[in-house]
Amino acid sequence: MGITRREFLKASVASAVAANGLTWFGASDVFGADTVVIPSASHWGPFKAVVKKGVLVGIQPLTDIDAMPTKMLTEGLISRVYHKTRVQYPMVRKSYLANPMGDTKPHLRGKEPFVRVGWDEILAITANAILTTAEKYGNEAVFSSSYGGWSHAGLLRPQVLQGRLFGLIGGHSVTTGDYSGGASQVSLPHIIGDMEVYSPQTAWEVMAEHTEVMVWIGCDPWKNNRIEYTVADHQMFPRWKAIKNRGVKFISINPQYTTTDEALGSEWVKIVPNTDTALFLAMAYHVYTTGKYDKAYLDKYTVGFDKFLPYLLGKDADGTPPKTPEWAAKITGIPARKIVELAELFATKRTQFAGAWALQRAHHGEMTHWAIINFAAMLGKIGKPGQGVGFSWHYGGGGMPQSNHPMPVGLSQGRNPVKARCPASRISEMLMNPGKQYTRDGAVHTYPNAKLIYNAGNNFMSHQQNTNELLRAMNRQVDTVICQDPWWCASSRFADIVLPATSALERDDMSSGGTYSNDKIYAMRQVIQPYGESLDDFEIFRRLGELMGVGFQFSEGKTVQQILRESYDRTNPTVPFDEFWEKGMVKIDVPEKMRQWVRHGDFYTDPVKSPLHTKSGKIELYCSEIDSFKIADCPPIPKFLEPAEYLGNAKPGQVHVVSPHPFNRVHSQMAQADVRKYENVKGRQHVRISVEDAKANGIKDGDLVELHNERGALIAGAVVTDQIMKGVVSLEEGNWIQLDSRGRCNSGAINMITTSVASSGLSQATSANTCIASLKKCTDAESENRAYEPPPIETAGKLALDVASMKLMERAAELKGATMASMSAGEKLFYERCTLCHVPREPGDYTKKQWHGITQSMFPRAGLDDTQKKIVLDFLEKNAKDAAAM
Repeated sequence: MGITRREFLKASVASAVAANGLTWFGASDVFGADTVVIPSASHWGPFKAVVKKGVLVGIQPLTDIDAMPTKMLTEGLISRVYHKTRVQYPMVRKSYLANPMGDTKPHLRGKEPFVRVGWDEILAITANAILTTAEKYGNEAVFSSSYGGWSHAGLLRPQVLQGRLFGLIGGHSVTTGDYSGGASQVSLPHIIGDMEVYSPQTAWEVMAEHTEVMVWIGCDPWKNNRIEYTVADHQMFPRWKAIKNRGVKFISINPQYTTTDEALGSEWVKIVPNTDTALFLAMAYHVYTTGKYDKAYLDKYTVGFDKFLPYLLGKDADGTPPKTPEWAAKITGIPARKIVELAELFATKRTQFAGAWALQRAHHGEMTHWAIINFAAMLGKIGKPGQGVGFSWHYGGGGMPQSNHPMPVGLSQGRNPVKARCPASRISEMLMNPGKQYTRDGAVHTYPNAKLIYNAGNNFMSHQQNTNELLRAMNRQVDTVICQDPWWCASSRFADIVLPATSALERDDMSSGGTYSNDKIYAMRQVIQPYGESLDDFEIFRRLGELMGVGFQFSEGKTVQQILRESYDRTNPTVPFDEFWEKGMVKIDVPEKMRQWVRHGDFYTDPVKSPLHTKSGKIELYCSEIDSFKIADCPPIPKFLEPAEYLGNAKPGQVHVVSPHPFNRVHSQMAQADVRKYENVKGRQHVRISVEDAKANGIKDGDLVELHNERGALIAGAVVTDQIMKGVVSLEEGNWIQLDSRGRCNSGAINMITTSVASSGLSQATSANTCIASLKKCTDAESENRAYEPPPIETAGKLALDVASMKLMERAAELKGATMASMSAGEKLFYERCTLCHVPREPGDYTKKQWHGITQSMFPRAGLDDTQKKIVLDFLEKNAKDAAAM
């Protein structure tokens, strides 16, 4: 395990670069013979890497492609890849290594040293743990928390590769849904026929021509579009300026004034968090009682108004009062006269409502987007040019015209023989209640008895709400935690086995841009050699597969380059692969007609010929299908249901804590990078506090503060501002965790205090933005923030592992599941091309109509031709939720 002189010199240069920061080179800069320039791409944008003697020394942004290169690209990328928190070698927690099949002292996770071992040893230990768990408890006891795929922008994402491998050895239990849009992705297919939160938006030129009022409801595209799931090119930023210059009025309904509001000069309407539903109900009441609603539109395009109206008028069986502006004013904090003013403005102007995902990450979160839809429908706006509703303006370059060109896709995840699932935000509940039944989307499921967690490319310790609850549940229930990651993030620090994966800069891959426009294909070429002894995710899973006798089935005998070349060739390219790979990018033409595309436009033009994919074919103001589920906390019409905790039921002095997406990170990615210096206060996550709340608590700008409730506590740095309303504080999500002796997070990780209560029994989604806490000045921090330090590491002697005696191949053969060859053509295509963003959705999760709606936004990114689309839809229809009933 020694290090060569060459490796030492390279590491020394890399350390110096990381310490001093990178150079942002101009596009025309010329370099010496010892320097090469390599095209690549990332979530933060496309670029050319400047590499000198094998070390990344700088970045050249592609300013002709990227409209606004961010500091995450120009400064964060290099400091992150060479940071001291890189996992350089295979590691095993000390007590786990001492007795892997006995008492591993799980309570010491995150507290004790790791031991460096070799790849042969750690892969054998990993394979043995997986097989032992499956043999003892069944394959469903092997649980994947690798739902996200945000680890890098490429095709060969770790959660897909993990699913592929585990499907070959009998399967594993997985998450379903996600943290981003978990509530609405379940509710909106019933209400408006598509997930909506992941759907393309009306083309920006239509907005510029037709829109008079743009309403941001918790929506901040100027910040959130800084990154994308694929490759961000920030092309909507100059377009938003163009829309503004056309005279569009922007209104922001939000407890804080956002980056978007500053850029576009929005009118700020302050609102109590978690009360947007009440606001839209009150505006619906006003336009109805004053006759400003569109009865003809309701009759033609919607169902259920007769069942929604009694609730508005206070005549519902629930006994609640009329939803007047005065009623909503007491809940929302918006004066009744302002609610009336807004309602009348929206009724008389061509208005586009842009609702954020953040709105539905709350207790009863399903109600908010539904209330916006009902109000917009009452005004007769949905489907008209430059008007209506959209719930993805802040993501993926929403508003850019779509090419509809086939995009490259990687290896198939394959079918998972295990059907046991856990909603993404319910991991702690699953661990505390194995075997418990729960409902989701009208179906009854059972939590798996998870005994092993395998986490690849995903920081579940950062994502999951109520961190202390998660730690208690893990220590009680989980025998083995395996984390495959390039960095010592929270999930690595609290793992038993850590497999060092390369960063995206140390492997070849491919991606596309943007998420919705799909007008470019990027080569993600390897820039530097793997750091330390890290391996790319494909190679880690391939080697594990070899140990368990399924290596060839996993790789199909192909190299990464062969996989990428075949994927590219399936996109009907006009440029040969070798030329594309050399240049790093090809552009795709966008059809002229897509520049005039309107979301829900075909439905508005002809609702008979182009119905929505709801049960009725129309917008469902009342949903009979949700009604049939009889879910106590999710009624069949949008209602204001009091959240478990919000300012309306808070104790005096408590504040509502919102946790928006960060400005200089992708969730927890970049948390340790140098760009944190721009916003961190005394080395910790900053928290925005109103002038009034700061004064009441004796807090000054730059002070350390403590937020605490019955779930936990954290320390953050105060930014006192007049851009957030009294009673609300804003703490960006995604910080790594460092616990002090009192259990407080010294780094400011929000999920120390967030609730794990489900949004409702319909979606089982996260309620992270339903969070009340106490605020005080912190004068007793025990140390500097150490979240971005590596853990203590020890070097093991020679491990006495007899791999042959483990009989890994023979044991895996007993568990082996279905291979790709056993699938039908439609099934194979579905799992190969349509399941790359998150864990594959089960065909039985949705009805036939819902699948027709969902696949409209799925197919363009899956790269299917018309024949393939039909084959996949035939498979989905035969296996849909309502297939047996037909």
